Amino acid sequence: MKTEKEKMLAGEPFDAHCDEMIDIRTKIKHILHKLNVTEYYTDKFQDTINELCPNSAKNIHLEPPFHCDYGENIFAGDGVFINFGAVILDGAKVTIGRKTLIAPGVHIYTARHPLNIKDRRVWEDVRPVTIGEECWIGGHATICPGVAIGDRSVIGAGSVVTKDIPSDCLAVGNPAKVVKQLNQEN
Repeated sequence: MKTEKEKMLAGEPFDAHCDEMIDIRTKIKHILHKLNVTEYYTDKFQDTINELCPNSAKNIHLEPPFHCDYGENIFAGDGVFINFGAVILDGAKVTIGRKTLIAPGVHIYTARHPLNIKDRRVWEDVRPVTIGEECWIGGHATICPGVAIGDRSVIGAGSVVTKDIPSDCLAVGNPAKVVKQLNQEN
């Protein structure tokens, strides 16, 4: 029989409020506290980032305060910069391509909840989020579960991304819509 964490990682309905999952998130909250109170630009600060996000490049930067559920499901590439106030609910894999810049207050969600109240009381599920390389995610944008954003795309501030966005596009609004094809030159 699968544990609730194994169900979550498999994208199956799971109980996020069982003792197993609460214990995991509690351990992560201790690491987040350490991250959010440590002087940054020190070895200790970078060590804490690497402890929190062991599957990310060693040179990612998280500007505190930062919040996530698990950390280990964040796969951020070389040179990723995540500005302060970001929230990543990483029950499923969150991939952030190299050199992507994430502005203050961006929220990335993988958790989904049933519409039916009886189901919502007992389970949720997750869908992965993928953000391509060299993207710019504007301040207070929200990226919803299961969304993929292509390489070099720009998401306007305050946008809510509910559907996939192709590469080399500017998308804005709620819900976010592509408003411009970008001519990206090297």
